Amino acid sequence: MNYLITGGYGFVGSNIASRLIASGQNVLVFDNLSRTGSSQNAKWLNDLGNHHFCHSDIRNYNDVYNAVAKFSPDVIFHLAGQVAMTSSVLNPRNDFEVNVLGSVNILESIRNINSNIVVIYSSSNKVYGDLQNLKLVESELRYTPSNGLTGVAESFPLDFHTPYGCSKGSADQYMLDYSRCYNLKTIVFRHSTIYGGRQFATYDQGWVGWFCEQALMTTKDPNHKFTISGNGKQVRDLLYVDDAVDCYILAALSKNGWGNAYNIGGGLMNSSSLLELFKYLENKLNLKLSWSELPWRHDDQRYFVADITKASQTFGWKPKVSKNNGVDKMLNWLLYR
Repeated sequence: MNYLITGGYGFVGSNIASRLIASGQNVLVFDNLSRTGSSQNAKWLNDLGNHHFCHSDIRNYNDVYNAVAKFSPDVIFHLAGQVAMTSSVLNPRNDFEVNVLGSVNILESIRNINSNIVVIYSSSNKVYGDLQNLKLVESELRYTPSNGLTGVAESFPLDFHTPYGCSKGSADQYMLDYSRCYNLKTIVFRHSTIYGGRQFATYDQGWVGWFCEQALMTTKDPNHKFTISGNGKQVRDLLYVDDAVDCYILAALSKNGWGNAYNIGGGLMNSSSLLELFKYLENKLNLKLSWSELPWRHDDQRYFVADITKASQTFGWKPKVSKNNGVDKMLNWLLYR
């Protein structure tokens, strides 16, 4: 099969590409090499095996159209995007052009070339807004829903907050509506936290990897300090990247589930607050972390754990890597990358 991966030298994209290359699939990476780590991931994939590369930008419709027309993909994994909420606030126009216009360029190319192409889009849990209506109980290390909620389902109302939430949510809805209006084979994954090897985390994006880096820096300098936003009790469910890749590939091959959105994450058993992650890292590395608190980020969710029932039932998928094993793998990659 032919697979086109936008943002294929990014974190999740490069992991999908490596899996496909190893299994002998025909892969085209479409990437503008603007992300931190993309050049390193490009070299890594080139060392793994042969694949095609288009150095371009999804904001350019002609380049997107020509890539789709010439490569004739069976599946497009659409992972290219502006991924940081803070960057979206600083430059909302760029955020819109990359996330919304770029996604419409993908959809229009498919509509005008071959409506049988499957496109799987990487959306975000930010489409649900700040979830302020969730009633939470505050404990020593985390927030927990007071009503026993185990996960946020796709039936939760959409409530776009911040330019990033608006742009990802708009693209999310375009994907679903192109299935309704034009019968395109679209699938939307609304992600919680994904982490693992090939993730070049920054302060703005990739918090598990970022704080693992801070812990490793503390092993070298016990006086090392870092900052967090909020009180550290905010909770996300952690999905190791290998499990995310499984989900994407199963969805691509399933031949059903089109025209739907799916919440994707590690589930309740793999949920963690910042403080819980810090405690695990301190015990694992035998150190004491030191941080200071900054104000909460605008519209930050105090709690998000994905209810993955719909994806599990549709694609026969479930996460296999526990959060502790995943964090250990993350640390190992950071040490030896």
